[in-house]
Amino acid sequence: MSVPFFYVSAITAPGESQTLTEDSSRHIVQVLRMTEGEQLRLTDGKGTIAQTLITDDNKKKCVVQIREIFVQTRPAAQHIIAISLLKNNTRFEWFLEKATELGISKIIPLICKRTEKQHFRADRMQSIVVSAMLQSQQSWLTELTEPVGFTSFINQYLMPGDTAFIAHCEEGQKKSLLAGEFQNINRKIILIGPEGDFTSEEIQAALERNCVSVELGETRLRTETAGVIAATVAQLYK
Repeated sequence: MSVPFFYVSAITAPGESQTLTEDSSRHIVQVLRMTEGEQLRLTDGKGTIAQTLITDDNKKKCVVQIREIFVQTRPAAQHIIAISLLKNNTRFEWFLEKATELGISKIIPLICKRTEKQHFRADRMQSIVVSAMLQSQQSWLTELTEPVGFTSFINQYLMPGDTAFIAHCEEGQKKSLLAGEFQNINRKIILIGPEGDFTSEEIQAALERNCVSVELGETRLRTETAGVIAATVAQLYK
């Protein structure tokens, strides 16, 4: 059985004690029924992993002793998915979970012309990303930004020299994200639009910032499906 894995914002030094949050403590003591003397692993989401031992199995303030610390190198692939918020929060949350499991470096929620819903529960979304990181046994946490308007995004994030792509449904010449010329690139920015697609003006603005129009298959995809396919291609076809 694998050693349970938990997230903390910072890790103390070897030999020192650390008190865990009430949520983590409750899960450890009441759900997993772990007791004093058992082992846990902690990560700060920044590459650090700590092997620990429970020294106080208090269900509200579980205390562990840091026994040993390891540091994992940041993955070479640092891909970014910029994706429109969705009317259905559950679908957007599903995308967050899967993209994090795949190891996407950063997710930027977009507010586009045709984005139907702009409500964003940052605390809930962040908790989904943390849970997905732990479930997939990673030590680098996907960065989830606050939502940003499309125009602000292209002005703030698309810099000269970036390898950026925009997936859309309009007719015209497009390339495949799987093309050989786009592999062996460690930082790709991929834009995914809302249910009604990007507007022609948004597509043109992205192209003027040297984005490449791409297709993600022969069928029309839901936004969250397109996001997961883009994340998969970026991560697995390097």
